[in-house]
Amino acid sequence: MAADVVRQIVLDTETTGLEAKDGHRIIEIGGVELIGRRLTERRLHRYVNPDRAIDTGALAVHGLGSDFLMDKPRFADVVEELLEYVRDAEVIIHNAPFDLSFLDVELALLGRAPFSEHCASVTDTLRLARDLHPGKRNSLDALCERYGVSNRHRTMHGALLDAGLLAEV
Repeated sequence: MAADVVRQIVLDTETTGLEAKDGHRIIEIGGVELIGRRLTERRLHRYVNPDRAIDTGALAVHGLGSDFLMDKPRFADVVEELLEYVRDAEVIIHNAPFDLSFLDVELALLGRAPFSEHCASVTDTLRLARDLHPGKRNSLDALCERYGVSNRHRTMHGALLDAGLLAEV
């Protein structure tokens, strides 16, 4: 790849709850690759067994239940694939502090460095949206509406689906 061509990974996670510091865990990771700001076919999508219950509020958002996740690999089983996928890329995340808090906890449990040390940089599109559109709604749904990206097929949150929508935005 030419040195001036930027490789970006748009990444999203789904979790068992809202706070990593309260012991909540990642249950889904989804990413899409952009090279030169164009989508490639290279995607990453993994469900993860969190070895804990899922809050009912989180279940209502993503619909991923414990029974479905029971036979899925644990984060330790997918970490190398994830880190290789993001290596040397700018990682783009909507509300990056949320996802990074979970990724950093998962990595710390494995004795690994924080997520941002495994990629070139992390860009938070929520912060960018707030700078561009102060005082307006800047959720992913609001950005889809604002920029004419159809999200009609999105009935629940899903890591790969949301990463793809954010890439289009």
